Amino acid sequence: MERPLADTPAALTLVDSHDAQQGQPHLQLDESLNRVPGLFVQNRYNFAQGLRLSSRGFGSRAPFGVRGLRLNVDGFPETLPDGQSQLDSIDLFTVDSVAVLRGPSSLFYGNATGGVVDITTFSAPWTDSASATVIGGGNEFRQANVQARGQRQKGHHGFSLTALGYDGYREQSEVRKYQLTAQSGWQLPEARSLTLLLTAMDTPMANDPGGLTRQQVREDPDQASRFATPLDAGQAVDQQRLGLHYRDAALGGGLLNARTFVSQRDFRQQLPFPGSSLIDYDRLFYGARLDYTLPFSLFAQPHRLLVGLDADRQEDARGRRAVDTDGAVTALTADEDQLATATGFFLQLDSHLSDQIMLTVGTRADRLRMRIEDHLLDDGDDSGHRDFDEVSYSAGLTWHASSAHTLYSTVSSAFESPTLTELANPSGAGGFNPALDPQTALNLELGARGTLTERLFYEAALFRVDVEDEITPYELGGRTFYQNAGETRRDGIELGLEHATTERLTLALSWTWSDFRFQEFFDTQQNADVRGNRLPGLPEHHLYGLAKWQAETGFFAALEGLFSSHRYAENTNVTRVGSEMIVNVRLGREWQRQQQTLTLFTGITNLLDRDYISNLRINANSDRPVEARGYFEPGPGTGYYAGLSVGW
Repeated sequence: MERPLADTPAALTLVDSHDAQQGQPHLQLDESLNRVPGLFVQNRYNFAQGLRLSSRGFGSRAPFGVRGLRLNVDGFPETLPDGQSQLDSIDLFTVDSVAVLRGPSSLFYGNATGGVVDITTFSAPWTDSASATVIGGGNEFRQANVQARGQRQKGHHGFSLTALGYDGYREQSEVRKYQLTAQSGWQLPEARSLTLLLTAMDTPMANDPGGLTRQQVREDPDQASRFATPLDAGQAVDQQRLGLHYRDAALGGGLLNARTFVSQRDFRQQLPFPGSSLIDYDRLFYGARLDYTLPFSLFAQPHRLLVGLDADRQEDARGRRAVDTDGAVTALTADEDQLATATGFFLQLDSHLSDQIMLTVGTRADRLRMRIEDHLLDDGDDSGHRDFDEVSYSAGLTWHASSAHTLYSTVSSAFESPTLTELANPSGAGGFNPALDPQTALNLELGARGTLTERLFYEAALFRVDVEDEITPYELGGRTFYQNAGETRRDGIELGLEHATTERLTLALSWTWSDFRFQEFFDTQQNADVRGNRLPGLPEHHLYGLAKWQAETGFFAALEGLFSSHRYAENTNVTRVGSEMIVNVRLGREWQRQQQTLTLFTGITNLLDRDYISNLRINANSDRPVEARGYFEPGPGTGYYAGLSVGW
């Protein structure tokens, strides 16, 4: 729904990526998202596993990619019907803005309990322009981008080409990636428009160094795990997506959006252990969504009604093979089609009860169908299916206490299904795990946003989320499986501040306090009752600070720091990971002459050369003794980079 931020009864942060990424290496999306309260970002340097986002603790369990959040790019889903998302196809050089909605979000998007990350690329103005950028740094980091955009009469176009090469800090962590993003749009008569979007990605190499034990980290943090190098662990992937968006702002006095898309992804991955660990799939993902917003007046007050429906289809032709310790294929262990179909209908009503108070109510009905068709019948037919029907609701109250302050309260429900991968049967019987159910959440939230004095903007949220049947991971023989964890409770505070201290200096601070605990769960893998324990992988305190200077001469400098308190690696809270503090600095200079722009920039990451864990593989190797579990992926020490950008 297109509406003022002040009318939104939810924790929502808007990020200007051009500002956030000024002087950045454009390595991962965390460069924009670190400043968002409530988000915790891991795994910046393992491109085979992908950046891991968690919102209010949802998503922290993902062994790879993003779980528990919905990802949209220009209104098109990067989240599959089964709930799994990937960020690797997003070209950071094209990202204009990011909107992050925290908390249960099933009302609009379905099948997510953590929130929504909504990314916009190539936004207006469409003035004729072009640029070329090259960046290089330590560990053989190099990246190049060229892009252009323009407008001709009632049409516009834009494209971006990016190439990335990075050898990585650890052994077996090299990556090569190439991306194309393109967009063409046409303005039609009577406030109508049509936009065609194309993205393509080719990653011929994204190696996986695997997780280390604590002793291995102490001995040599840049080493790979035992089998990662002999097996050449990692992935190769290519993906293309074509999307079409029709927008009609004059239909019956309302706004109609219609989108359709098709995406294809070829994927092959060798996991960093022998056994049934060589995976490949060919994926076809397509769908359509339609929404209509109608403003109207009733009892002399304005109202807005949003009605929408969507349908997505995922078709994976998936195989799995067993390999020995030398990487030789020994057997075909899986050959199956995995299918998921999601449909949803939703509506929301914004009603101004007075000039200062607005009521928002909504509901959504989802139907999810998941099926496996087994083509390897040597050990019996492992086909199966699971069906889920869920209804979600939301109700919120927004009070414009003054022109400078808005208060809101909301209650909402959400559900999150297991993905097709998470439904793997640990018994070895094949098909779906019959004991694994979706998790459901109830979110209660109070929040405020506004300005204190003319220069200080604030946003704050106090929340509680009760989750039933929390989906939590464990490992057997190197493979990750999942079980429901009874009940969990998440209490938290999110605070964001931004102060325009002078015309040139900006200070920003975000703080998240999280008390996320098991309320009822007996961990059968560890034979332990873990009620009262903290959810693994998540710090109690997470703090981000930024000081940024922008001079009239074109010089800029930024100093940012990230602090995380201790966290635990498993449900039993036996392995404690200490607090971490990372400081980064970047600076540069921009020269403008007529219609040309030259920018030079440089940066230092981990300025204090602190040891830290870039990614924590929670509950990893849970069938081994604690001291032999590969929980840890260490991050690099002090690093540097420098870049040059030319625009005209």
